[in-house]
Amino acid sequence: MAKKAPRRTAQRILETGLDLFNRFGEPNVSTTLIASELGISPGNLYYHYPAKDALINRLHEAYEHELGEVLEDAQGVRDIGQAGAFLHRLFELIWRYRFLYRDLNDLLSKNRHLETRFQQVLRSKQTALRTLLGRMAEAGHLSIDPAEADLLARSMVVLVTYWLSYEYVGNPREALEPEHAEESLMRASRHTLQLLTPYLAPAQQQHLLTLGTMDAGEDAALTA
Repeated sequence: MAKKAPRRTAQRILETGLDLFNRFGEPNVSTTLIASELGISPGNLYYHYPAKDALINRLHEAYEHELGEVLEDAQGVRDIGQAGAFLHRLFELIWRYRFLYRDLNDLLSKNRHLETRFQQVLRSKQTALRTLLGRMAEAGHLSIDPAEADLLARSMVVLVTYWLSYEYVGNPREALEPEHAEESLMRASRHTLQLLTPYLAPAQQQHLLTLGTMDAGEDAALTA
């Protein structure tokens, strides 16, 4: 039993750190605050994570592992409905680790390990989204030149990566609060899908319009 306790404490530290980073932003959360929230001594926290960067790096490793599982699903996308479901799942994951995106520039400027790993994250996203476009083209639902597909995949990565920053700038006090999550995720997915519009087959364009109408209705219901 004694051997299992450290693992439980380490996991609790991760979960509490993630919650506090998401709520207040990583620069505003100290290891002392995390320890206080958990009711443990700072020394106990340092035993598991000797510095805040070690905790952040471990959270990023967890995020990167989950991201890999999500991105694998791009291979199964054939139409706009499946693309929307894929993007929504991707944005859900980003939301769960939103502090990484909210404080991205600051984190990368002071954490060399994270800087290197996040470059790989960008490459993985672009590869997956390029695969998604290729699968839709193979299914006859999208017509695009390969060179344009590469640029489109990159544009989608930019939107995926910086959507939460856009939301935050528009409403710094509330945008990243949990009660606004679903609204933000729907908007993010819809705007990313809109980038595909010029290349979609007519039936897929109509389907996309239908998805947009449904989301708009849900947005109105949420804000009523």
